[in-house]
Amino acid sequence: MTDTDRPQGAHRRQFVRAALVTAASYSRIMGANERIRVGAIGTGGRCQFLLSLLNQLEGNEIVACCDVYEPHRLEAKAQYAKDATDCLDYHEVLDRKDIDAVVIGTPDHWHVPLLTAAVRAGKDAYCEKPVTHTIEEGEPLIAAVRESKRVVQVGLQQRSWDHFARARDEILAGKLGQVTLIRTYWFQNHIPANGRPPSFDTSKLDWKRFLGSASDRPFDADQYGNWRWYWDFGGGAMTDLFVHWVDVAHWIMGSDTPTRATATGLKAILLQRQTPDTMSAALAYPNRVVVEFDSALLGYIEGGGLMIRGTKAAMRLWRGGYSVYGEIARYSERPDPTNPIEDVKATGDGTLTHMKNFLDCVRSRNTPNASVEIGVSAARAGHVANFALRGNGVWMG
Repeated sequence: MTDTDRPQGAHRRQFVRAALVTAASYSRIMGANERIRVGAIGTGGRCQFLLSLLNQLEGNEIVACCDVYEPHRLEAKAQYAKDATDCLDYHEVLDRKDIDAVVIGTPDHWHVPLLTAAVRAGKDAYCEKPVTHTIEEGEPLIAAVRESKRVVQVGLQQRSWDHFARARDEILAGKLGQVTLIRTYWFQNHIPANGRPPSFDTSKLDWKRFLGSASDRPFDADQYGNWRWYWDFGGGAMTDLFVHWVDVAHWIMGSDTPTRATATGLKAILLQRQTPDTMSAALAYPNRVVVEFDSALLGYIEGGGLMIRGTKAAMRLWRGGYSVYGEIARYSERPDPTNPIEDVKATGDGTLTHMKNFLDCVRSRNTPNASVEIGVSAARAGHVANFALRGNGVWMG
């Protein structure tokens, strides 16, 4: 008998049973003395950092470590979850009824498949950015999360960082005047490590599982160790770095859908990789703001941040704090302003408060600071910049 053949009373009883099961699971998670039991999937360096933050927060327990590379999962277990089980197959984590939430730290091309499977298995999830690997994945992912009613936090930690929120409040209050240009940038020096190819014990790696939806190919140490710079697994700096800053821009502007993008880039130094190491992009938004991004994986002189320019003042905003510079009376070519009218220093690490916000929302069932919708919008901006970069230099919405 199909669902459409079932009597109305049967539908009602099925709905009530499902509601009771859901309510029971929520009450177990929300119990004052209950720990949130967490499984980690993709336990490389970034995920291990997130696990270290969970260890600093109360009311949770890491009970499973899953990775396609045995040394990663064993290291994560030894460092952060000595009593956890370890496994190769993520289904073993999602099938466990005693696991409430998962932390996903895999390469980008695994984010949507794992996150979708997790919420459908009844797990809340913290997923690293970019939450999508392609622009087409966004709407189905949002639909799956909404249907599941699970809590999903995307790793855009600026949303939980006090000084970023304070900077946004000042901008919205008009301190900078009308903002028309937000320049974002990120510079990292990867040259010293370029001559040292990574080394892995392939006897302890399931390469086929790592590939997932990507086309089959022989094992390649650089593609595995530096997957962010290969199109099948990541999206280069546009989705690894730019998404952080463009999300802050979206938050400030109240607008998250670019109408036009231009971009250019090239491989100047890291010639064996697929994505450019030197690039520039500009995205136009309907509220008459241009958001720029410049990146070169070559220098540490400036690092990463945003310069937000308005008609009254400018703000340099970064993870260490922010400074506001009032407009001066006459033109100057001084490269670095020396007249801040406000200088605010960051306190703590926003990733810790971001993880705490996730755990709090698992208990309360509130929407976290970086919801799946926010994550999809930030990733979309990175994707359209890459469309322009890989196409004729222009993308039109």
